Amino acid sequence: MRRGYLFIFLAASMWGTLGIFATYIYRYGVDSFTMVFWRVLFALLILGTYIVLFLRENPFTRERLWFYALYGLVGVFAFYTLYFYTVKISSVGFAVLLVYTAPAFSVILGRLIFGEPLIREKMVALFLVLTGVVLVAGNVDFHVGYLALITGITTGFTYSIYSILAKFGVRNERPERVLFMTLFFGLLFLAPFSKFSVPGGAIPYLLGLAFFPTFLGYILYNHALKEVEVSRASIVATVEPVVAIILAFLLFGEKLTTEQLIGATLIIGGSIIVHLRGEEKPEENLLEETH
Repeated sequence: MRRGYLFIFLAASMWGTLGIFATYIYRYGVDSFTMVFWRVLFALLILGTYIVLFLRENPFTRERLWFYALYGLVGVFAFYTLYFYTVKISSVGFAVLLVYTAPAFSVILGRLIFGEPLIREKMVALFLVLTGVVLVAGNVDFHVGYLALITGITTGFTYSIYSILAKFGVRNERPERVLFMTLFFGLLFLAPFSKFSVPGGAIPYLLGLAFFPTFLGYILYNHALKEVEVSRASIVATVEPVVAIILAFLLFGEKLTTEQLIGATLIIGGSIIVHLRGEEKPEENLLEETH
């Protein structure tokens, strides 16, 4: 269990580098769809090589193709398409804020699908991290249209669905192969929207984007879901924006406001509560629920 939480924290830290790589890539005039396409393509090459050389397996499978197609459609294509579109019609802060409605969806879906208990500590942690994300998002402009609100909330929902599908995927299959097939179908859905060509100077950053937040991030997260509840994993993963603002401060000199520091503290505090509670035995959770 403890290893699972460590994997989630490391995965979220990898995802926190997404904005850093994207900032450098955007300087080369690469559009969002093309950036995501190359991110997924390079990640597939890295992951496929890893599976063949180190796991000595065929990364492709003919089983449950419908599942991987659905997973790639929701977890790769829909999530990123909705996220970048929300950024386009609103702001980065607003989009990030609504992406992290995902823990709320995960708590509800985890209860309905997997029967995960709605214990008091989990709800307190959820309140802390959602409040923290609001503060970390900074000066968010809430004067946006209903379309941005709908696409933003839907982004958070697709993010939570990713965890649900991953939980099903890793039950009977290696997390590496699950990720490979998911990315493969996601690439097929992304291809029609990509321009394919990118400046040579952007390639090192695209490789970094593929390796750290994609290959490492999702492998770690998928492995963690073998041991950790979906709802707990989603709450702990909210340390991602904390990592992002710290990296932005260190690399780009972006100012850290008092509100962001308080928000970061709340997110980390909520994650610690979930972690500590997760160390208890399942019988203890069920016992407390009867009181």
